[in-house]
Amino acid sequence: MTYTLIVGATRGLGASLAKQYASEPGSRVYATTRSKAAPAGFPDTLHWLSDIDLMQPTVGEDLAGQLKGKDPLDVVIITAGRFMTEDFSTEKGPNWVDEVTMYTTSSIAPVFIVHSLAHANLLKSGTKVILISSEAGSITLRHEKEGGGNYAHHASKAALNMAGKLLSLDLKEKGVIVSIIHPGFMRTEMTKNVGFDAHWDEGGAVTPDEAAKSVREWTEKLDMSKSGEYWAPRGPRDIGMAETVLGKDLGTPLQLPW
Repeated sequence: MTYTLIVGATRGLGASLAKQYASEPGSRVYATTRSKAAPAGFPDTLHWLSDIDLMQPTVGEDLAGQLKGKDPLDVVIITAGRFMTEDFSTEKGPNWVDEVTMYTTSSIAPVFIVHSLAHANLLKSGTKVILISSEAGSITLRHEKEGGGNYAHHASKAALNMAGKLLSLDLKEKGVIVSIIHPGFMRTEMTKNVGFDAHWDEGGAVTPDEAAKSVREWTEKLDMSKSGEYWAPRGPRDIGMAETVLGKDLGTPLQLPW
């Protein structure tokens, strides 16, 4: 029996991952939701953990508490995220509340979740912790062609990258693997709601199901040699500034620069 936890499983990539992992024989999949009830349209074999809100300071304790007494996890994937647009104008500009939401969801909550799981003995030697980041968190890949704006979206992912690196150092002795990945530019409600659907075709956006398949394949092959590193399992195909900044003939998977 393998035990998998998907944090942020009700939509987008998280939903696809939950469904795909739940379809595997001999697996038990825990999936989180902010609501009190299990959402519709998912396999009955999923085990839902309710009232898990990444904006709450007790999120780690809440999650570990619902898993108390369970077997240690083989895979933990933290995929929850938020994206609200910002620019430098006086009309829109940066938004304080939106920034706090993005930083908390993307880069603060994951630290508390991993910390609580580890101290509840729910992580073991060989556990794989996958932090879903984005190429948007790479400072090296930011280029004048793209311009500025969207401060918290990019910076919260950069913060998650650093948090993941530090967690990998803290968990190395325990044998826990921490992988930070860009899963691909996806055709989700989140990217649609901020207007990025206009770039789906040009940017090579994929469905959440396609991205989930890549994440699962990456996770299956993952070992300690890549712990604490930042990768794009699908390669450079949907990273707009990859060739501009890093050059031609880039490989797949692609290790991303910080």
